[in-house]
Amino acid sequence: MSASDRDPSPSTTGGGLTYSAALAAIEARGRFGIRLGLGRVRALLRAMGDPQLAVRGALVGGTNGKGSVIALAASALRAADYRVGETPKPHLVTYRERIVVDGKPITADDFARLVAEAIPLTDRVARRHGQPTEFELLTAVMFRHLAEAALDVALVEVGLGGRLDATHAWDGGVAVITNVTLDHTDRLGTTVAAIAREKAAIIERGDHAVTGAAGEALTVVRRRCARLGVPLTEVSSAPVLGWTRDALIVDLPHLGPTTVGLRGRHQAANVTTADALLDALEAAGIATVSAAARREGYAAARWPGRLELLEVAVPGRGTREVLLDGAHNPDGAAALAVALDDLRPYLAGGGASPEPLTIVWASMADKDVEGVIEAAARSRSLEGATVVCTAVDLPRAMPPEALAAAWRARLPTATVLTAPDPGTALRLALGRSSGPVVVAGSLYLVGAARARLVDDPALRDPDPA
Repeated sequence: MSASDRDPSPSTTGGGLTYSAALAAIEARGRFGIRLGLGRVRALLRAMGDPQLAVRGALVGGTNGKGSVIALAASALRAADYRVGETPKPHLVTYRERIVVDGKPITADDFARLVAEAIPLTDRVARRHGQPTEFELLTAVMFRHLAEAALDVALVEVGLGGRLDATHAWDGGVAVITNVTLDHTDRLGTTVAAIAREKAAIIERGDHAVTGAAGEALTVVRRRCARLGVPLTEVSSAPVLGWTRDALIVDLPHLGPTTVGLRGRHQAANVTTADALLDALEAAGIATVSAAARREGYAAARWPGRLELLEVAVPGRGTREVLLDGAHNPDGAAALAVALDDLRPYLAGGGASPEPLTIVWASMADKDVEGVIEAAARSRSLEGATVVCTAVDLPRAMPPEALAAAWRARLPTATVLTAPDPGTALRLALGRSSGPVVVAGSLYLVGAARARLVDDPALRDPDPA
């Protein structure tokens, strides 16, 4: 039995650490901040026996769509009976969501054991390279778990940028750049071209590359591939044939009309990228996925917290629809605005005179809050909405009052309220009209809401002793 097949137990320990202690140990490394660079993580991986060398697959970078591309490609690979590892970021409910094998998060036992093995090695690394950061330690633990799981394919999401991101210590044979827009400009550069250079650096000699980038970003990716002699597949969004309450229908090259189990027109670009990723895996000799498995996988794909529609029982008020979506940057908010207008006829109270939506919103103060709200407010479905502004328990969170002022300025037809925390905000939203509730603006908020609304046994962490 492999490590990933063990059943979780709320009372187990690993290597002398309980799960809670292991989680505390890895999160405590947040005090070392975000320090881009590969020296520390490479040294830590060497100390752990270079587990990443046992893993092949795709490294996926870009500004938006990385998680969706991985979710779609992984679903198709599982439909083709491959054993797949994924590393979605960030987690919503439990840290263990960041390391996934065959659709299941790492068990508490295995997480504790691997962290316990890695922590003593960090001091050895620190003497020459400085202390590894939280993300670098997690990356090393992740590769060790993927290697132990004897995967067929790994789909690894880049954390920040690409060139100096810890995941770039690995080259799986396929490199994917979904798209490039302005984001993290304080660390990656203030122009699209500069950011594209950082992201395109994950493409290495001998790889097969895929990109959905356009304009000057595409020029940068092309230049990188030409310099290294890397074959590049360029993709654009598939034509959208239509949509339902729960799916998108697109026209994919070589597949024809194809159902995608992820909501939103923007998924037409992501499924095209995922399809090209699978082609690249085949060209690299890693995996071959038939047309039938691709259709099955794309239709079955799920990506929690990204236009995820829940049916929530509210005592005394029946069932309410709650739509969860991150929408934490302007492009994501623009995609949400279009999706709300497309989906509104299929949601509760969406008839000729649709019932106003209720929005629960939080933002991080270091994001482009004005740009995000402006993009979201373009949705016709937000006319007359109630917006409940709140804040998650993080130092970077924008205060609800400041967020409310920004919403009032951008959407004067809305009723704007404030709530001190996500729990209070959800109760307020669910206690109002019977129309749908939308939770968006921050994946931290989405995670806090999902933890309250969805009882998934796989995501229950052991209680601290």
